[in-house]
Amino acid sequence: MTAFLERHESESLWGRFCNWITSTENRLYIGWFGVLMIPTLLTITSVFIIAFIAAPPVDIDGIREPVSGSLLYGNNIILGAIIPTSAAIGLHFYPIWEAASVDEWLYNGSPYELIVLHFLLGVVFRTPPTSPPFEFASPPISLLSFLLLEGKQTSKFGVFFHDNRAKTH
Repeated sequence: MTAFLERHESESLWGRFCNWITSTENRLYIGWFGVLMIPTLLTITSVFIIAFIAAPPVDIDGIREPVSGSLLYGNNIILGAIIPTSAAIGLHFYPIWEAASVDEWLYNGSPYELIVLHFLLGVVFRTPPTSPPFEFASPPISLLSFLLLEGKQTSKFGVFFHDNRAKTH
């Protein structure tokens, strides 16, 4: 009886990750779109739940009269809401590191911005239902129609990225 030992080349961690992500043998196909979509949608889900329960009041009108929408500030499950950003500053990219404090970031309604912008990322980067590897014979027009529909839905938000803060020279 003879035993043969074969040396297999060890694949790098990145190579194994790439093969796992793009494999159609998995029960759930993730793909490269899923690498960005899953974290963004998990982020908005957790921020929405936390903000619905415990977000502080937001200055929605820009007149320093905050409006509360969370459950801890007296709203019930029917009246609770995520209060949008202040109309005075508009909806723009306002990351937490740009604010002077977390309280200022919350007071300006930034959880709403975080939810909307991460939702747009999650929706835009999701795989179309007719994309490969599920239907290799799908015509390119189906992908085009999907992208046009996504663009139409995104434009309904009316999101304009601009910076209204005073410029100092």
